[in-house]
Amino acid sequence: MPVTRIADDVLRYEDTCHVYVLKSGREAVLIDFGDGRVLDDLSDLGVDRITDVLVTHHHRDQVQGLHRAARAGIRIWVPPVERDLIESVDEHWRTRPLDNDYDVRQDRFSLLNQVPVSGTVAEYRTIRYGGYDIHTLPLPGHTVGSVGYLVTVGGRRLAFTGDLVHGEGRLWSLAATQWAYTGFHPNAGMEGAAATVLSCLQLLDHEPAMLLPSHGQPVTDPPAAVARLRTHLQELIDMRRATPWEPERLLTHPWKPVTPHLLRNTTSMANSYALLSDSGTALLIDFGFDLTTGLPGGHDRSSRRPLLASVEALRRDHGIDRVEVALPTHYHDDHVAGFNLLREVHGTEVWSPGHIAPVLAAPTRWDLPCLWYDPIPVDRVLPDAGAVRWREYEIGVHELPGHTLYAAAYSFVADGRRVIATGDQQNTAWSPEGGQPELLNYQYRNRFRIDDFVRSAELYRRLRPELMISGHWFPYEVTDGYLDMLLEQGERLARLHREILPREVDFEAEGFGARISPYRSTPAPGGTVELTVEVRNPFPEAELALLQLVVPPGWDAEPPVREVKLAGREVAETRFALRVPRHAPAAERMRVAVDMTVGRMAFGQQAEALVSVR
Repeated sequence: MPVTRIADDVLRYEDTCHVYVLKSGREAVLIDFGDGRVLDDLSDLGVDRITDVLVTHHHRDQVQGLHRAARAGIRIWVPPVERDLIESVDEHWRTRPLDNDYDVRQDRFSLLNQVPVSGTVAEYRTIRYGGYDIHTLPLPGHTVGSVGYLVTVGGRRLAFTGDLVHGEGRLWSLAATQWAYTGFHPNAGMEGAAATVLSCLQLLDHEPAMLLPSHGQPVTDPPAAVARLRTHLQELIDMRRATPWEPERLLTHPWKPVTPHLLRNTTSMANSYALLSDSGTALLIDFGFDLTTGLPGGHDRSSRRPLLASVEALRRDHGIDRVEVALPTHYHDDHVAGFNLLREVHGTEVWSPGHIAPVLAAPTRWDLPCLWYDPIPVDRVLPDAGAVRWREYEIGVHELPGHTLYAAAYSFVADGRRVIATGDQQNTAWSPEGGQPELLNYQYRNRFRIDDFVRSAELYRRLRPELMISGHWFPYEVTDGYLDMLLEQGERLARLHREILPREVDFEAEGFGARISPYRSTPAPGGTVELTVEVRNPFPEAELALLQLVVPPGWDAEPPVREVKLAGREVAETRFALRVPRHAPAAERMRVAVDMTVGRMAFGQQAEALVSVR
């Protein structure tokens, strides 16, 4: 039996990966599971029962026998970002693109068949499993979602690090750290290697006495091993860069002052901003992908990971003891991905304008791009136009359609300067001397409307900000010339759309006359889904709209047809009840559509929704 004693009641069992056995009396907790043969040797290990298995990452060599743990009734805890690659991996295998595939992550090095889990580990927090208090630390590198576990045994802090490091300062796999196909980001193709360095440096802050990897020997001198690995990875990373990479700066100085009480996070995607109160608290405007080393390939849940590294810097360098509030400029993932983690770890409340809050709270209802995977509950719904008080600041809330219909601007005074936060509305790159043109950042699927940028330019002229802070560009000193240019460009954009699009049929810029909500639903056989159809009259005169719900064979709609009287250009809503047959088989993404005729013109099946029977 290949077993090594690591410390009192801590054993290493050699399998397809190292399985660590943390004993407490006759019970034990396992870190990783290999092919599960450890269950055959429990009596020789002095163990009667395994209570819990904690997984460091999803790779098959770590978990290929996990079905045995599930059958034995052992609680299984997995990294939050990688839950779907264990509990729902059948769906991942079914839907993972293979043709013309540029996603080079090792997400296919996953279980062949899914295994139910008890839940996810609590990142940045300490939870008791069996007889041990175990702290979960995010350790991206070998995979996007990898975690490590810190456990104090006999006065020594042990770090179970998965495949973050191998032996005294090497990697088990460099290929695993290539998260994206080589492209134009400074770290393209090196995302995981850069994340490995950052994870190692953060791990050392916890002063572990020993690193216990999934492969290789225990690391008895963690600082020396990290120094060796960091030196070689740094050289490898810098081979692809025009300037040397500076990982320490990302960790020690992530926040750059815009004003003394307004900071910009220089390590995140997109920009996030911290408004500091003299009470020692902070309000964040947006908080997406902190400490990013570049976006991994793919779009599944396991490819996107929020982190909280910069929050510690607010505490350490700026005297902030709590992040009280997070405000979204809009619902896009790179602006809100970290909101739930902020709430769970720091008790942060999410405040949102009323027109954005429903998108955050129920993303599957909406046919929109860039939605975050999980619902984000909103603690306080703000008026779409008005002001809200937070500590010593009065913050103006303003609807800001353009980049997306579901966006807001926030105006406030920081250190005597009038500031406006505008998200991704425009790129603040204009100069009166010429050069890079100003980007009016409209995307049609975000529900851009023709006059949106005229309205936002008029809003800015009313508010007269001195500083504009945005989602992906540097803070900008606003001048009258800049405001005049934005209005001119907004009017030009609107004029061109009206010159190009049909005059006789007006479906606004997005080009569709109907929408169905919820866009995605999951009824059971025999269930009913209430569908809301939004319809637009594209004509200047009043017309009658005829709407027919198109459903799968054997399904029913009540009523099957609706008539809606609409004034010229009016947008209205009507409802249908969609009934799923009692004996309908389980099915994914069954299509439902609305066929629309307005007046004498038939527009066909203008909108669809997806219904999964489960």
